[in-house]
Amino acid sequence: MTDPREPLPPRLRVVTREVDPQEEVLTFASPSNPTYWSRRTDAIAAYGETVGFVRVAGGGIDFGAQWRALAANAEINDPLRLPGTGLVAFGSFAFDSLSSGSTLCVPSLIVGRRAGRSWVTRITRADDDSAAASEDDLPQRTEFGPYWSATLGPGALDHAGYQAAVRGALSAIAAGEVSKVVLARELAGSLPSGSDLRRLARALASGYPDCWTYAVDGIIGASPETLVTVSGGTVTARVLAGTAARGADADADTAASLALATSAKDQDEHLYAVQSVLASLRPHTSALAASEQPFTLKLPNVFHLATDVEGELSDGASALDLIAALHPTAAVAGTPTDAALRVIRRLEPLDRGRYAGPVGWVDANGDGEWAIALRCAQFDLDASDGIPLRAHAGAGIVAGSDPEAELLETRVKFRPIVDALA
Repeated sequence: MTDPREPLPPRLRVVTREVDPQEEVLTFASPSNPTYWSRRTDAIAAYGETVGFVRVAGGGIDFGAQWRALAANAEINDPLRLPGTGLVAFGSFAFDSLSSGSTLCVPSLIVGRRAGRSWVTRITRADDDSAAASEDDLPQRTEFGPYWSATLGPGALDHAGYQAAVRGALSAIAAGEVSKVVLARELAGSLPSGSDLRRLARALASGYPDCWTYAVDGIIGASPETLVTVSGGTVTARVLAGTAARGADADADTAASLALATSAKDQDEHLYAVQSVLASLRPHTSALAASEQPFTLKLPNVFHLATDVEGELSDGASALDLIAALHPTAAVAGTPTDAALRVIRRLEPLDRGRYAGPVGWVDANGDGEWAIALRCAQFDLDASDGIPLRAHAGAGIVAGSDPEAELLETRVKFRPIVDALA
């Protein structure tokens, strides 16, 4: 039931039409602030804003009730009914509930492709008579701007500072405060004014096609970790925790993969992450299952221990409801969660912003695809001189962690975004 004290949501008119196959939908996004989501051959690009929601610091990330009210009040004409068609909003949420920056945006235009079919969706307010563009015409493309290169340097934690923070985390573990805590460090830099940020998304999608490439409200990255996907009542997630750098040749690669798979430290770290996801999803699902042993996921730069989780929704929860229940997982915060967050606030001299927070999209049915915002950079789009940026990488600290090894792990995790920024 809608609270009578709350203003009624705007009535939206949503029209989706199939168009000829589109190979490069990213050219329909804004060069200065792209909205984009892709994995393998599926992609969605969006432009403009029809409705936006913002959470202030301390407000959490629960947009579920607002989204249900908006979707229930919309006029939706969607003959395709594919994932990503019809009414869709894109979101990126802060890692810490005490931080600001969580946003959910309904764009005015979406161009997408999935399973060999392409479409255009136009979203307007029902009382807006100015939307005169033909529903059957493609919107205007914007060709990619010139190549650019970022300048990067140390952020709030240098190498010695990060290792000191890891030692602080080990002390907290030894004292019984936490079993696991994830500590991050940052790189800071800038891009020239007017840089086409779509080039970063394009480079990541090309280099890491099996990851979720995303660009939402100034955060751009390629994440290997699915926080949650909801589709027709089925819930899936992919949990990643435990990392090893790829080897320099085939033999070293095999040795690195085997060492990760048999590492007691990494297995413990991974188990904490899986248990936190299962505990968060159980109240909303039936027949929830996860494999007994993790598998080794191979990416261009690292191996991860990975576990896939699947279940059936039992309470009608939307993707937004589930990310509010799941975030933050042990994979990006630690165990127990509340205690790990306190340790992170104490040991990290930085605000993660939306790094390690949920990023993705949701549709009118509550279905959607959400990743954890990893391997990313956050851009200050309001700056007047250049485009300042911050990039983050973290490592899970458990009993037996070595500060130098954890620092090396963050270096490996920085590689995708640093290479793409170059």
